[in-house]
Amino acid sequence: MKKKIFEKRTDGIHHPDFRGKQRKSTAQFGGMGERELQSRMELLVDEVLSSQKRLIEPAKTLAKHSLADQEKFLTTIERMRNCNVDLAFNFCHLGSASLRLLNEDQWSNWIQYLLKIYDTQGLNQTIEKMQNVEKYLELTSDDESNIHIDKFLKIIGVLLTGLSGRKLKIEISNNFYTDTETIFLPEKINKFPTKEENFELLKTISVHLWAQTKYGTWNANLDYFNDHFADNEKAFKLFHILETIRLDAQIKQNLPGIGRIIDKLNPIYREKDLGDEWQAALKKLSNLKAEVKDTLQLLFVLYDLETIELDPPYCGVLFPEKVKNKRQKRIKEQKIAFKKALDNIQNEHPAGMQDQDEKSNFTLKDASQDENESNAVVELELNGDQITMSENVEQLLESIYQDLGEIPDDYLQPSGDGKYNADETPKNGAEQLHDGETEQKIETLEFLYDEWDHSRGSYRKNWCHLYEKSIASSKNNFAERTLQKHRGILKHLNRTFESLKEEDKRQKKQPYGDDIDLDAFIECYADYVKGNEITDCLFTKLKKVDRNIAVMFMIDMSGSTSGWINEMEKAALILLCESLEILGDRYAIYGFSGRTRNVCELYRIKKFEEPYTEVISNRIGGIEPCEYTRMGVTIRHLTKLLTDIDARTKILITLSDGKPDDLDGYRGAYGIEDTRMSLVEARFLGIHPYCITIDKEALDYLPHMYGAANFAVVDHVDQLPYKVSDIYRRITM
Repeated sequence: MKKKIFEKRTDGIHHPDFRGKQRKSTAQFGGMGERELQSRMELLVDEVLSSQKRLIEPAKTLAKHSLADQEKFLTTIERMRNCNVDLAFNFCHLGSASLRLLNEDQWSNWIQYLLKIYDTQGLNQTIEKMQNVEKYLELTSDDESNIHIDKFLKIIGVLLTGLSGRKLKIEISNNFYTDTETIFLPEKINKFPTKEENFELLKTISVHLWAQTKYGTWNANLDYFNDHFADNEKAFKLFHILETIRLDAQIKQNLPGIGRIIDKLNPIYREKDLGDEWQAALKKLSNLKAEVKDTLQLLFVLYDLETIELDPPYCGVLFPEKVKNKRQKRIKEQKIAFKKALDNIQNEHPAGMQDQDEKSNFTLKDASQDENESNAVVELELNGDQITMSENVEQLLESIYQDLGEIPDDYLQPSGDGKYNADETPKNGAEQLHDGETEQKIETLEFLYDEWDHSRGSYRKNWCHLYEKSIASSKNNFAERTLQKHRGILKHLNRTFESLKEEDKRQKKQPYGDDIDLDAFIECYADYVKGNEITDCLFTKLKKVDRNIAVMFMIDMSGSTSGWINEMEKAALILLCESLEILGDRYAIYGFSGRTRNVCELYRIKKFEEPYTEVISNRIGGIEPCEYTRMGVTIRHLTKLLTDIDARTKILITLSDGKPDDLDGYRGAYGIEDTRMSLVEARFLGIHPYCITIDKEALDYLPHMYGAANFAVVDHVDQLPYKVSDIYRRITM
């Protein structure tokens, strides 16, 4: 009897067995069940769900995984939802397969990879990548010899920055090519068995694409092939081979290290049976004076010969249509910019200040001393006087020369009559002021900037839309009231800046000078008593301080500055401008605000080239609180403007009342880290950032963003005008 009871009891116990009858709960491995998973996923992507769009099947698949995998998957859905809800919905359906295929490290890298693709290429491309987890594994699970370009972007960027010619951006693509403004590099290089060889190949690819823009590959008329050859594809392929040889010669001359790699990688330099025609072509194109027109002439000689199969791994692909669009737009813009630069030179240079009946004559003189130099070094002259060109004009001249192979005569004619001044006369669209003054109305300019996401450890590409616009200028008497109210502070500031202007640097231990150096004399006497050799450097000499400074003021116009803070900011700027006019330093003022990453606004108050006039003071008086404080994108744009200024010392001073903040999550660690990264970028370009704030909690975050010695907290707002000027004086000494 006991035996039967025991058997009956044991018959009622059921253990989970996947081969037999399942328990009522759909959860497996201790995880959540289908219904719970479906509910949690649908809550995350609720706004795109419909009767046709449900998440039952993904929930069934996910229920077969552990609780840890399920939580990881749900966290990733939320992360993607913050970028795009459609992206998150598609991940629900397509992402679960990756849980079987990827380990923890691979999973994290894969998610990072998908978000990067979304930032750079959009939703459709990201969905396509989600469907190809196996291809991603094939791309990433390889040996240590491979080079992944994202880890070497900074190195290649530094390499290209050190080369002359037009500045080039770097982006990742399936092919490697250039559109003459950007170099596109492959995501991975695994051509050779060692990492060193693959890195050498990466450098050679980058330099060769740079050489296409530097040495005029794209100066060739792209219609030439259609007009002269029956087989357009064959002719273009031959052109690419010949141009590769010509560019190789230039690289070998100017970059011998890369040249040695080219000799190893290009089989044509080891080929002995090329034939007479090819040998002659090789010799002609190896001459440093060879141009792209020589390449086109050789096409006729070699077109009917047997084609040489030459495909060195560094020569890339040519996309003429992509180049054509970029090049045409750039040529038009650069012509206008160069003519305006000539206007400014003519205005400022004594040789251009002549009777209007006489025509100013700009000429370019060949200053090259080396006959082997492929591109001539030129000097600009105005009416026979040599002009010292700024760095910007030199770069513009270089870029025009790269595109056209010469500087056409019509480029050397200024756009105006020699008296060009953008603010001098009213034109179409000019804004009328109340007292009859006019101000040139400048169109709103739009820019795209990356933003640093510290949680992902990478940039969101082209994430922020920045709109640069002018502040409306109207007669408001703010400057007049400020100068009257703070006339005592203004007198003190003026005296301070006058002494700074006249301040001489006292050099000690000079062989001759204005006065005796007492310290040096005492040391000399001690040496004399000891019997040591004595020096004759016993004088001090005064040397005028050369102030070659450009300062950018970045003014917080967020809503939190309303009221007395806004009034004090404007008063500080008025007093500072009045004092800076005494000192003569170049300075610019821009205000910033915005609402989300799609509307980041930057307000032109004073540009570097604008004189301080009543128009500028009226703009300062017109500063009003706006929206939020997205600082990173503003710093990146102002850094770009500062890098275009030719000055030995460049300073970016931020005047703000609080930490970074915006509606779309740009607050806390995210906003602080993006701002910090933008400041790191500015320092890398030789710009010195500094912050002045009235936020009493600034010590919690400013040392991390700006560094321990690069900020100041102003406790008493009434003293802000004086503090701003005093801090400016100290950091520019």
